[in-house]
Amino acid sequence: MSMNRREFLQVLAVASAGGLALESNESMAQAAANKFYDLPRFGNVHFLHFTDCHAQLKPIYFREPDVNLGFGDQFGKTPHLVGEHLLKAHNIKPGTREAHAFTYLNFEAAAKSYGKVGGFAHLATLVKKMKASRPGALLLDGGDTWQGSGTALWTNGQDMVDACLALGVDIMTPHWEMTLGEERVKEIVEKDFKGKVSFLAQNIKTNDFGDQVFDPYVIREMNGVKVAVIGQAFPYTPIANPRYMVANWTFGIQDDHMQKMVNEVRAKGAKVVVVLSHNGMDVDIKMASRVTGIDAILGGHTHDGVPNPVKVKNAGGVTLVTNAGSNGKFLGVLDFKVSGNKITDFRYKLMPVFSDLLPADATMNQLINKIRAPYESKLGEKLAITEGLLYRRGNFNGSFDQLILDGLMAVKNAEIAFSPGFRWGTSLLPGDAITMEHVMDQTAITYPWTTVTNMSGEMIKTVLEDIADNLFNPDPYYQQGGDMVRVGGLQYAINPMGQAGKRITEMRLNGKPIEANKNYKVAGWAPVAEEAKQAGGEPIWDVVSRYLRDIKTVKAKSLNMPKIEGAKGNPGFAA
Repeated sequence: MSMNRREFLQVLAVASAGGLALESNESMAQAAANKFYDLPRFGNVHFLHFTDCHAQLKPIYFREPDVNLGFGDQFGKTPHLVGEHLLKAHNIKPGTREAHAFTYLNFEAAAKSYGKVGGFAHLATLVKKMKASRPGALLLDGGDTWQGSGTALWTNGQDMVDACLALGVDIMTPHWEMTLGEERVKEIVEKDFKGKVSFLAQNIKTNDFGDQVFDPYVIREMNGVKVAVIGQAFPYTPIANPRYMVANWTFGIQDDHMQKMVNEVRAKGAKVVVVLSHNGMDVDIKMASRVTGIDAILGGHTHDGVPNPVKVKNAGGVTLVTNAGSNGKFLGVLDFKVSGNKITDFRYKLMPVFSDLLPADATMNQLINKIRAPYESKLGEKLAITEGLLYRRGNFNGSFDQLILDGLMAVKNAEIAFSPGFRWGTSLLPGDAITMEHVMDQTAITYPWTTVTNMSGEMIKTVLEDIADNLFNPDPYYQQGGDMVRVGGLQYAINPMGQAGKRITEMRLNGKPIEANKNYKVAGWAPVAEEAKQAGGEPIWDVVSRYLRDIKTVKAKSLNMPKIEGAKGNPGFAA
């Protein structure tokens, strides 16, 4: 049963007419919440999983995408389903809390009705509830935890390290953590996490001798059953993020080594083998088809809130593949029944974390307040008001992305602007004040420098083609996650099904065709080259905040979307 605020008010009215006291009404609300999160224990091996929280300690709004295209083998399959298509595929009733959690549908109205999601204090309450009914359950953190907020940036990730320790994280694998640099990551792992959190990555090795940098796996005994968890860090970290931050380490997918690790833990007696992955879901699905002996892949990176696991067949049997969304919005609960030294059954539930249904854990809430206290005045600065919905997510653009682009072009006096297709970043409802915290939620990275470059029309096309191939390459192993670069000023057409180098056409600026040999003034941010670090351009949050202080009101406007060819009828596209 789910109960929105409107329904709850109706309950209150009826109760009041019947002469019930307020305390009884509150009890009824709590009873409804308890029922929503009533998940009976199943089996004897239990995993709790969250991923890609991006340092969001407080409850937030987060709009799911209306464009998540899949083509070829990925067409019409999870995770490339949006809106009604996703609800139908996973048997979720429209107009419910679950429908709001998993889709963009009626987002503004639903967000006002159901309130914010996530928040570590509310997540802590749910974790404790699940652990209370599941003795020995392991809490797994899929990474992208130490980055994504102002406090995470300003404390060098320490706020999230402390919060995760308080949450009771048992095992973790990384991605954006690496943008704090090798020394800082090692410091946390060797000091803060020592004896408390297993930091796993079978695919991170030294450049020189190929030695493991971190433990590849851990074996634990749970209710008399040996279970193994293998870590899979984001394989393209040195490409998607600055190479100089992890100069001494190699990454990659490393299927052969993964198979070796699976065989090794099986030989040591593991009856359940789970991979904690930050590959992205399409990559996880392919890996599950190639590597045998994995019972489940608990995945992250692509921020896909997937209600039910995908069952992937391989030469050794079947592997369950999941992805647990982002921003602290979900907690995945995977229960296995193991008898006779083998898995005989399972249950899986991806549980939305609604802050209005889950009371804040007092201890965690106290810690969060302590963490934020030195920064509250800075975070709370009101920069402007938004008249429209602001969000980031979708293959091609989001309204907050467009705001960043508009700011770049205005402040830097540029004709065109590029902004990375990051999938992290929170949402704001119409009428909300845009604070410095919200700007940091979209921009808080360790390489925030803005750039202004004279780029030829030919180079602009090359950039767009390269990123399009990263997103739409038919082979998931050549995809690096993320979305298409956001563009300001420029209009273009894209055929995701086209050949590499031939997907982008009809590039125009102010209605005029882009000329291959002509130079254009292009602003951007988040450069991965070390030269950009040395140049030290103005941080993006300074540009955006200055722009917002100047305009004071952000008008609702149509997104600068490309003309998308070949996507008609695609269930990953809300036309």
